[in-house]
Amino acid sequence: MSAGTYTPRPGAAPLSRMIAAQTAFETKMLLRNGEQLLLTVIIPSLLLVLFSAVDIVDTGAGRSVDFLAPGILALAVMSTAFTGQAIATGFERRYGVLKRLGASPLPRWALMTSKTLSVIVTEVLQIVLLTVIALLLGWSPHGSPLAVLLLLVLGTAAFSGLGLLMAGTLKAEATLAAANLVFLLLLVGGGVIVPMDKFPGGVRSVLELLPVSALSDGLRDVLQHGASMPWADLGIVAVWAVLGLGAAARYFRWE
Repeated sequence: MSAGTYTPRPGAAPLSRMIAAQTAFETKMLLRNGEQLLLTVIIPSLLLVLFSAVDIVDTGAGRSVDFLAPGILALAVMSTAFTGQAIATGFERRYGVLKRLGASPLPRWALMTSKTLSVIVTEVLQIVLLTVIALLLGWSPHGSPLAVLLLLVLGTAAFSGLGLLMAGTLKAEATLAAANLVFLLLLVGGGVIVPMDKFPGGVRSVLELLPVSALSDGLRDVLQHGASMPWADLGIVAVWAVLGLGAAARYFRWE
């Protein structure tokens, strides 16, 4: 035993270790929250099974699951990166958690990085689960995995920026109400379950510019129709990612 075995070594842990620990903590908190599980796992899974098994909405030619699965994947990204993150971060801000964490050795940018990594981990679990369910329902995906990955990454960035913007500018109660309302509205009008051609022309033109619509449409073009790279949809999602993250970085308030 050396003389320095029990000598204290004060100081912050390496930055990479702090980010990993905070990411693990954020992920555990997310997965232990019943409301978050309802949004991220239960609702998307139920919608996929219900609308694939029961002919409620006319999804056009082919099997319903081939149309629904890409839209449900987009919904899963939105539920975690936008709705779940906005609500959780909003209440952390209200209770002073963000303020205290901001005064810790963990830099603020590293805290946001940990939150983003937590969202990505949760989305991976969601996508695996929903893919398995869809395959069991007879889904036969096509297309480029790279295109799917790009769409999911840009979609995550777009919805994370919008969620953090909402959480950092509104009161927690307002964030809770607004995030859930947006979730419901985009579920109906974002091309997730109801095809965009069911809406009037003028309304459809506006809805197609929404991030969830572009993400759903892009994933559907690749996974259902075998498109190589849906550049138009990628461009729309990328614009939302830049606008959302830029606005969040500028207007987010920690108190």
